[in-house]
Amino acid sequence: MFIKVIIQADERGLLFHKGSYTKELNPGTYHFSAWSQTTVVIMNITEPFVVEGRDLQLFLHDEALVQELDIVRVQDHEYVLHYEDGQFVQLLKPGVYAFWNILKKNAFLHTDIRQPELPAEIDRSVLTKLTAYVQSCEIANYETGFLFYDHVLQRELTPGKYYFWRGPVSVVVKTMDMRQQQMDLIGQEIMTEDKVSLRLNFVCQYRIIKPLRALEIKSFEEQIHIQLQLMLREYVGTLKLDDLLKRKEDVASFILSRLHEKSEEYGVQFLGAGVKDVILPGEMKDILNTVLLAEKKAQANLITRREETASTRSLLNTAKLMDENQTLFRLKELEFLEKICEKIGSISLTGGGDLLERLSSLIGENKAASK
Repeated sequence: MFIKVIIQADERGLLFHKGSYTKELNPGTYHFSAWSQTTVVIMNITEPFVVEGRDLQLFLHDEALVQELDIVRVQDHEYVLHYEDGQFVQLLKPGVYAFWNILKKNAFLHTDIRQPELPAEIDRSVLTKLTAYVQSCEIANYETGFLFYDHVLQRELTPGKYYFWRGPVSVVVKTMDMRQQQMDLIGQEIMTEDKVSLRLNFVCQYRIIKPLRALEIKSFEEQIHIQLQLMLREYVGTLKLDDLLKRKEDVASFILSRLHEKSEEYGVQFLGAGVKDVILPGEMKDILNTVLLAEKKAQANLITRREETASTRSLLNTAKLMDENQTLFRLKELEFLEKICEKIGSISLTGGGDLLERLSSLIGENKAASK
């Protein structure tokens, strides 16, 4: 009795005798006796060379077989990208692999994951298939970044997107914002020289110009915040309340000049500073409002007296002119009579004489009566 084995064009056979590999069988028809203890494993050459339950090393002594295989060894510190006819197929982790090279051309790209940054040879279009093995970071166009391997600084990164292997090396990217920034000090409680407790709202604008220096400072923003607090207390503590309210702009100038001295130390350029608000306690507000009201009343009284004095002086000048000029006196009388007539509906006069003389005599009589 014979066993018939047919091997197709896209197949290869592996002949085993008593469980041991003997040789490769090319496409064709083979007959084996049933009692010969011979078996054939048929392999599809479009798939990787894998014989279940058998180690690859058992087949590598067959030179004819090895000629039709591409053997790739992936070290512990490597990832290998497998391409078939120029198309990415898979990522190979550490181990030994074999692929048929009869119908397809294999190519392998070895990458050392001890150097985590992906090499430029890897097309970015395949990264979506490698998300389990790759991490990425982005540096915005207003940022600069610093690359660390195992907490050791490697280099500065310009804006862009970067990809790194997930492997034995820890990768950290720290970014610094290079735009103009603002720091607000809200409700800083400070005591003036005359023992008045108040609260200040202060603002400072700055820009980082030496990002590496700023990165080396622990709690960078907190340290600048504390420096601003100390400078404010130093300056405001030497002023009385009235001086502070009058010279708020001087506070900003002093603080900014002191900050310029710290620019090199912090790696920043301080652009501006200013007092936004001075908040007084409630009782101090009442006192200041009372003082302000008294000052305004005094100013109003002074203005009133000035106006009264000017009015009196004007009347005196007018009287002098009328004494010296009878025509002017007569005109003033007519103006006065006109104003009287505007407020009187009708006037009845008896007797002869000129109308104007009669009205004048009437006015004179009224003045005598009032005396």
